Amino acid sequence: MAETHADQAREAAAQAALGKLDLDAKARLLAGQDMWSLPALPEIGLASLVMSDGPVGVRGVRWTADDPSIALPSPTALAATWDPDLARRAGTLLAQEARRKGVRVLLAPTVNLHRSPLGGRHFEAYSEDPYLTGRIGTGYVQGVQSGGVGTTVKHFVANDAETDRFTVNNVVSARALRELYLAPFEAIVENARPWGIMTAYNSVNGTTMTEHRQLVNEILRGEWGFDGFNVSDWMAARSTTGAIEGGLDVAMPGPATVYGEALAAAVRAGEVEEAQVDEAVRNVLRLAARVGALEGAEPVVTEPPAEIDGEALAREVARRSFVLVRNEAVQGGDPVLPIDPARVRTIALLGAAARDARVLGGGSATVFPRRIVSPLDGLTAALPAGAVTYALGADPTEELAAAGKGFELRAVCRDAAGEIIATTSVPGGQIQWQGSDLPEGVTYDALHSVELTGTFTPRESGAHSFGTRGLGGFRLTVAGEVLFEGAQGLGTESDPFEAFFGAPVERGRAELTAGEPVEVSLHCVVAKIDDAPIQAVGFSFVHREPQRDADELIAEAVEAARDAEAAIVVVATTDRVESEGFDRTDLKLPGRQDDLVRAVAAVNPNTVVVVNSGSPVELPWREDVAAVLLSWFPGQEGGAALADVLLGAYEPGGRLPTTWPVSLEDAPVTQVTPVDGELHYTEDVFIGYRAWDKRGTTPAYPFGHGLGYTDWAYESIETDGTTVTVRVRNSGGRAGREVVQVYVAPVEAGADRPVRQLAGFAGVEAAPGETAEVTVALPRRAFEIWDEQSGTWTVVNGAYEIQAGRSAADRRLSTTIEV
Repeated sequence: MAETHADQAREAAAQAALGKLDLDAKARLLAGQDMWSLPALPEIGLASLVMSDGPVGVRGVRWTADDPSIALPSPTALAATWDPDLARRAGTLLAQEARRKGVRVLLAPTVNLHRSPLGGRHFEAYSEDPYLTGRIGTGYVQGVQSGGVGTTVKHFVANDAETDRFTVNNVVSARALRELYLAPFEAIVENARPWGIMTAYNSVNGTTMTEHRQLVNEILRGEWGFDGFNVSDWMAARSTTGAIEGGLDVAMPGPATVYGEALAAAVRAGEVEEAQVDEAVRNVLRLAARVGALEGAEPVVTEPPAEIDGEALAREVARRSFVLVRNEAVQGGDPVLPIDPARVRTIALLGAAARDARVLGGGSATVFPRRIVSPLDGLTAALPAGAVTYALGADPTEELAAAGKGFELRAVCRDAAGEIIATTSVPGGQIQWQGSDLPEGVTYDALHSVELTGTFTPRESGAHSFGTRGLGGFRLTVAGEVLFEGAQGLGTESDPFEAFFGAPVERGRAELTAGEPVEVSLHCVVAKIDDAPIQAVGFSFVHREPQRDADELIAEAVEAARDAEAAIVVVATTDRVESEGFDRTDLKLPGRQDDLVRAVAAVNPNTVVVVNSGSPVELPWREDVAAVLLSWFPGQEGGAALADVLLGAYEPGGRLPTTWPVSLEDAPVTQVTPVDGELHYTEDVFIGYRAWDKRGTTPAYPFGHGLGYTDWAYESIETDGTTVTVRVRNSGGRAGREVVQVYVAPVEAGADRPVRQLAGFAGVEAAPGETAEVTVALPRRAFEIWDEQSGTWTVVNGAYEIQAGRSAADRRLSTTIEV
């Protein structure tokens, strides 16, 4: 993209500011001053650049429910909309949230690929397909930056699993890197000009990514022309000279990093050229100029976009992301969905996640919304009083969870003398203070203990379990009784995230009565780890409701379902199944949820199963129920969106962004655990539907699959070799939206090329009986491979089928061209 006059002015301002800085100031600017920000330099009019995690919301600098954020659906859900314009609107909303919280840079989006369904953090990435990932990521980045807030496209590159992520060396062919893992980053750099990129923890082919001169300096900056700043993943930078020479601009977090004083010393010792430091500083100052943090430089966005209703957009994204993968006619009638609210009298809503919704994945992407609409909330509000009957049916977790509903807690901070130095509310029962996250007036050095104290009003009578999670010396008191007093230290976890936020520990039980509040307290003497890279305070007050016999719970659900006109079962994963910091070991739903579905389906033919997971799970009963709806992690308005879709106010708009296997054994790529420190991508360019095509096996649900509430006829396809025009007709009985998918398939693919690959897509809307046309550009890259011998993209001449259809497996029309 050609440089504008405004770009030139910002570049001049950045250069002038750079010229006023001495070596120590420059080195200091490249190191985080705390967990989330870079230092202000008043002498050049530079404000502090504040960063915050996304990608589903903007947490801000305080990781607490006391500072609520809009929580959008998971990135897998956003990708399931197959709508880059909707992704752009989501990004614009997040820019609005960032500005409200004083955040200049959003640490998102995640554009790593779903290489294997076992990837524990896949809910935070978009798709198995690089083209779809690039299109959705481009929209997201354009939206965020249209609001004047920077992005950091992450994690560059091949951070596609969590096991040993700090140390793993991923061995990937140059061709697989180019055609798959680098491709989304390349597309976003070309089409959205992101202002930042984040380099990953892992190594690629023997070099850690924060020092990877070839991938960062030669490809990202050199070939692609990326001119933004490059920030490390948190604690990823390991070497002062290696990082600066490898193209890393900023080492986070601070104040203990490989930059700052260490970088200035390296320059003075002749180990680093000051010109390299200047280049990194120039990149940071360019970012500051773009976001309005540098005096004398006009920001890219001077007037923010019109305000967006965050809750309304969260609801829209959710319902447009839901993927209906099965919807069968029952007893010779219509398909079970949508349910007509004017005709239905009773619905049995079943499952723990129907009442206590899981709306986002675990880890650093976590935000705390002002409200959460559960499926029970949404359906109860949408139907007449008494129409919805709820039963727990099955609990997916055997673990205690952070104190939530029924708890009213505050945190009391004390110094070593026992004097109170601050008090703050903690609605979620979790303390996650890192660096500047500490309450106002509290310093890490002065803080000695934190007490979470308040009341708990149980919603069920019986033996409630209480416990702790995290590090420190604990005293747990419930209703005046000390249930536990002792310490929990650092275990053997290699990932600091797991050390602080790993498995909770039950410490005791108390017999409580529903509706009767009791006083509760968890006092923690803060564990301070010498030489820790982050000054953090992390622990949780955890709780679990009384446990009942599993067979009894299923029997209750069956009785509720037996008498209902329709049964809706919500099944879910937990944050011990899908989260940052670890990969999955299987794809099974936790607990007795499969048994619950089978039992309900046996007594009610109108059984609908809603699958509340961020990525694929096994559904062994899928042919035994009338409908299966995938809701992903649907964000804070998920329950309202679910009512919209189940009751037919809107159709489910989603299509699968990743293939769902019948079972883990069927999945083509399952290796995510390194051997001797290395993870070899032996499948090369064959992941996702490419691998399923090569193997010739049938998944449960193919890439691109998704049903609506109407039908579509594909009537014609035409191409001139550069564009494809497809005409479709709404052949059903109600208005709807179709996602027309275009695949390119070499007639003679050979063993080393995918059978087909997604080359384009477009959404189209039509009323019943109406026809509509879409025109999709055919990218040159769809006909190219990366030639490892020449080190270039090479067009492979020959005949190609241009295929249009509803999924990778349901291709309705084709035409052939010669290239």
